[in-house]
Amino acid sequence: MLPAIENNVSRRCERLGHLIRSILADAIRNRLSDPRIPLLTSITRVEVSDDFAVARVHVSVMAAEPQRKLCVTALQKAAGRLRRILAPELRLRTIPSLVFRLDDSLRQGFETLAVIDHAMRELGEVPEWEREDADLDAALDGPSAEPTGTPDAEDWSRAATEEPSTPGGRPAPEEDA
Repeated sequence: MLPAIENNVSRRCERLGHLIRSILADAIRNRLSDPRIPLLTSITRVEVSDDFAVARVHVSVMAAEPQRKLCVTALQKAAGRLRRILAPELRLRTIPSLVFRLDDSLRQGFETLAVIDHAMRELGEVPEWEREDADLDAALDGPSAEPTGTPDAEDWSRAATEEPSTPGGRPAPEEDA
């Protein structure tokens, strides 16, 4: 039985949870090479028990349901190695046991946004984020009265045919050969 993690988490447990989250995220991304762990795997939060015995790691996996369960199994199998990676960084007497849990909050958020987007389209309205993208595309595609500051092909060809000049715009002095 795992120790209970209460809602009124101490500041030290919270700081330790954030530190474990950042170290584990880096380790999963850069040190684990398990093919069962997809690239779109992220740690959403880490809850540490008051006695630092257990750290519940909530993981979000953007994949099909069987792949998600396989990812959590792979992470649980790699828990020993991940604890060894945590040990030099945490400077604790005992390193918490890692328990990986599947977190559906990001997936549910995406699904909710898709439902809202679909409902707005049925009403004949364009979602606000899409209107902003269209305005940005129009601004980028339309004629610009202001120079962009980056040379284009016409600037380069003009520069190649003009006589060399000094920075002040005057012709460069002719060199005697």
